[in-house]
Amino acid sequence: MRVLIVGGGGREHAIALAVKKNPGVDKIFCVPGNAGIAEIAECADIKVMEFDRIVRFAREKGIDLTIVAPDDPLVGGLVDELENAGLKAFGPNKAAAVLEGSKAFAKDLMKKYNIPTAEYAVFDDAADALKYLDTAEIPIVLKADGLALGKGVLICHTLKEARNAVKTIMLDKKFGRAGNRIVIEEFLTGREVSVLSFCDGKTIRIMSSAQDHKRAGDGDTGLNTGGMGTFSPSPFFTKALQDRCMKKIFKPTLEAMSKEGRPFKGVLFFGLMLTEDGPKVLEYNARFGDPEAQVVIPRMKNDIVEVMEACVDGKLDEIELDFEDNAAVCVVLASDGYPVSYKKGFPISGLDHFKGRDNYMVFHAGTKFDDQGQIVTNGGRVLGVVAKGNDLRQARLNAYSATTWIEFDNKYMRNDIGKAIDDADL
Repeated sequence: MRVLIVGGGGREHAIALAVKKNPGVDKIFCVPGNAGIAEIAECADIKVMEFDRIVRFAREKGIDLTIVAPDDPLVGGLVDELENAGLKAFGPNKAAAVLEGSKAFAKDLMKKYNIPTAEYAVFDDAADALKYLDTAEIPIVLKADGLALGKGVLICHTLKEARNAVKTIMLDKKFGRAGNRIVIEEFLTGREVSVLSFCDGKTIRIMSSAQDHKRAGDGDTGLNTGGMGTFSPSPFFTKALQDRCMKKIFKPTLEAMSKEGRPFKGVLFFGLMLTEDGPKVLEYNARFGDPEAQVVIPRMKNDIVEVMEACVDGKLDEIELDFEDNAAVCVVLASDGYPVSYKKGFPISGLDHFKGRDNYMVFHAGTKFDDQGQIVTNGGRVLGVVAKGNDLRQARLNAYSATTWIEFDNKYMRNDIGKAIDDADL
């Protein structure tokens, strides 16, 4: 079997390592990949939005399964293009991926099908949005409607901040066309939890929970990023809560998408807030989260290829997911200055420390080979250092210990990933 993975970050590295465990997989390809993925897959310099080139590459290489991992090509319809070419692809088609591609669509869907979420309003005109803010309750959350690399959500604690956010999103176009429409919604408080699931259009199977850390600085300060670290499982997401969410959120979402003529096949990500009134949906993603994938996938006992093929073939009801009874923590090593501006091209040392250690992993996010064949930094998020442990506290200690093995100029990380664990009754 020959598998193609589309993407080039830490999430795709985690997927590639899981795919490699399948004894029936003879060859893994990745476009564009990175320096870490290149150790286990043949990488080709093809961008994720170059659909024609990807389809041609898949045909030429005799690919049996293409895994489309990032949001842009999913929302853009790469799965449709592959299927139209007679190729098997894992991930939602364009009609289903709109669940992530448009926050306004997602909010309207939840309202229509009584799926618990924050109160909201949608605006296409900046003047109307500003007028609405004059009577809105502060703090408040403003979201660019489209894809914005996980950074298009602004939490505003004053009216001035909120008015500036409208300008930033809709007039200054900081997030490009994603800000042509804006969602303004109620500010929710509570614990955030990420829950990933596999879906085949009819059946949903829940993976182990996780918790991401979006802000750039310690204490959840600074700008939103693609994610500075995560842990799994969340001690706050109990079995009782999972059962409640299955009844009120998970199954109703899958059923709603089918009723709308948009059956969802692939990974459906639920971003939840555990409020005093119960769990509510903050956001949907149409793919594995990054860096959530880096702590969830390594703990999954199932063969990932088998599960993905079951999703594509509509046979997920024949599979039960099984996860290790342990914990994992990921600490992202970033380039200082991320997510605004940062330098690249610094040599990375210490990667060999992870070889032969079952409970320690390093996932490449922004790396490449330089002209001398040395692995160097090539992005804002450079590496994801992951460690397992018997429990979350041990996994956290192991992960931070492992961050000292890696060195590169401009190295930056948060020092409080998983601090919420201290509040949990473990």
